[in-house]
Amino acid sequence: MPYTLTTPLYYVNDRAHLGSTYTTLACDAIARFQRLRGEQVCFITGCDEHGLKIQRTAEAAGLSPQDHCDRISEGYRDLWRRWQISNDRFIRTTHPRHRQVVEAFFARVEASGDVVEGRQQGWYCVACEEFKDHPPGGTAVDCPIHLRPLEWRDELNLFFRLSRYQRQIEQLVAQPGFIAPPSRRREVENFVATGLKDFSISRQNLPWGIPVPGHPGHTFYVWFDALVGYLSALLDPGDPIDLNLLAERGWPARVHVIGKDILRFHAVFWPAMLLSASLPLPRSVFGHGFLTREGQKMGKSLGNVLDPEVLLDRCGRDAVRWYLLRDIPFGDDGDFQQQRFSDLVNNDLANTIGNLLNRTSSMARKWFEGCVPPAAATDSSHPLALAAHQAHATVLEAMESFDFRRAAEAILELATAANGYLNERAPWSLMKREANRAAVGADLYAVLETSRWVAVLLTPLLPDLAERMLAQLGWAPIQSGVAEPGDRQTASLPPEPDWSASLSWGLLISGAALPEPVPVMQRLELATPL
Repeated sequence: MPYTLTTPLYYVNDRAHLGSTYTTLACDAIARFQRLRGEQVCFITGCDEHGLKIQRTAEAAGLSPQDHCDRISEGYRDLWRRWQISNDRFIRTTHPRHRQVVEAFFARVEASGDVVEGRQQGWYCVACEEFKDHPPGGTAVDCPIHLRPLEWRDELNLFFRLSRYQRQIEQLVAQPGFIAPPSRRREVENFVATGLKDFSISRQNLPWGIPVPGHPGHTFYVWFDALVGYLSALLDPGDPIDLNLLAERGWPARVHVIGKDILRFHAVFWPAMLLSASLPLPRSVFGHGFLTREGQKMGKSLGNVLDPEVLLDRCGRDAVRWYLLRDIPFGDDGDFQQQRFSDLVNNDLANTIGNLLNRTSSMARKWFEGCVPPAAATDSSHPLALAAHQAHATVLEAMESFDFRRAAEAILELATAANGYLNERAPWSLMKREANRAAVGADLYAVLETSRWVAVLLTPLLPDLAERMLAQLGWAPIQSGVAEPGDRQTASLPPEPDWSASLSWGLLISGAALPEPVPVMQRLELATPL
């Protein structure tokens, strides 16, 4: 059964921002880790392209909605290629086959008796594509999220009978592990406890959307349409539109990774829709926090938005991935601080990890004819071997629970231990006496082998840096999967069975040539604000 994980389908009212990049990088680390663990992974991302907000944004730009969607969606695909995101599937909700899947899904829901007509009255936020609670006195106010005026709506819509699933959803959200982290579960439990209300799944007089079969004048509400995208992404181009095939293609999802602002849609509305359609429920929903910058919410009006393309161009993939995954507890809100960003990258990657490999490789080449030194024994009781096995155990446990910070810290601690061992043994002093040559060789071998472990453990978090480190050790890279994003690829990337086999102590071959050492990580020098 494939390990299916998803990002949200990103709304194409605008270009990708740092928040969507953060979510996608986190999912990429999960996908790479699971492939290295031997799982057949199906990593889904894509774009949500319908709704009033898209229509108005396109009109303001003098474009047709389709042209606007084509332009922004291609921008997402290109950015994910540049970040080397290893997604297997990229779904666009304007794809004709997605429309067919939505129609098939709706037919099941309607046949269950869960679609009724009713009048929708209330204040609507176009930016959220969501009705808001009535303000006191019924007067218009701004959306608390987008700070824009709400619009009053009064129209006949089709409603999904969410209220029929009160008990099932209560039981679902109470299950340990379905909603993570625990703070997110409490939020949803409180929401469900107030009583689930039927919600509108159609709009009238909205041309930019999928028409509702059998209901002229109605188009699907953007959230009903978008959530079904996780299913349409799984069907191959040659597959019939048969929802019974989903079990063979990787449904249910092992995890939906989303921002906490859309948790209710994924943890309440979506499961109820799936129950109505007699389809399995996702195993878990992980709602991560928001990113701020220097303690302030990012926004165009403040001029402090961090452009992921600028970050990539000025800092590179490794630096940004390390900061976001190593410094921000996944699930909590995080603050991007430029000085801390530079300090962590320089201290952790350039100094602690990179310099360890560079200086050890240089000494080995100088004193042992450009080769890996002879090892007195590949002793698994060596203190660095014990530290490496402990780091491995910690990384496995941390990555399974999406605790990237703990995994990164465990790897960093292993590199720090190797640096400490090297300083304590001081081979530059011991080598002054020929009688110490064997001891020096054994010490350098142990540190080089530890560097190899550091690189292998880093592979899902920092695949580029890991590959450069292994190349400097003369070791074949551990591939963690890079897919070329497309509208819907016909096969997910195969599992990579090499990772566990590479995590045995003493695999560096004594006498193997060591390449000329070069810095594997350049220091960040950011003279101006990003």
